[in-house]
Amino acid sequence: MRKNISVFSQLITQQCVHEKVFTLPKKRESRGRRKGDKGSIERIHCDQCGALVPADKAICVTRMYSPVAPGLAEELEKKGAIIMKYPVKKCYCISCAIFLGIIKVRPEEERKPRVPTV
Repeated sequence: MRKNISVFSQLITQQCVHEKVFTLPKKRESRGRRKGDKGSIERIHCDQCGALVPADKAICVTRMYSPVAPGLAEELEKKGAIIMKYPVKKCYCISCAIFLGIIKVRPEEERKPRVPTV
């Protein structure tokens, strides 16, 4: 029984050596992510559509938020009041970030030229 297993494993290794391995071309060197070689990364929800996005691929924006209306805040600041502003971090998937105008799609002239596959 042991002899049959080793013969079978030798056949498989010989077969794998003779097969050609085809790799698909990469569009980006980083594959659109910032993780490097960390392995798997936790997923977060997009604040716009709720899609699960890898944390390193999400576009995160930090904006200052004030609970007081801008007109009222301006009047209070003139009188000497200090109004706190709080940082709010929002993370978006790529499609929502493009839709909201956070990131832009490059014009066709700036993109890489497409090479037709044979």
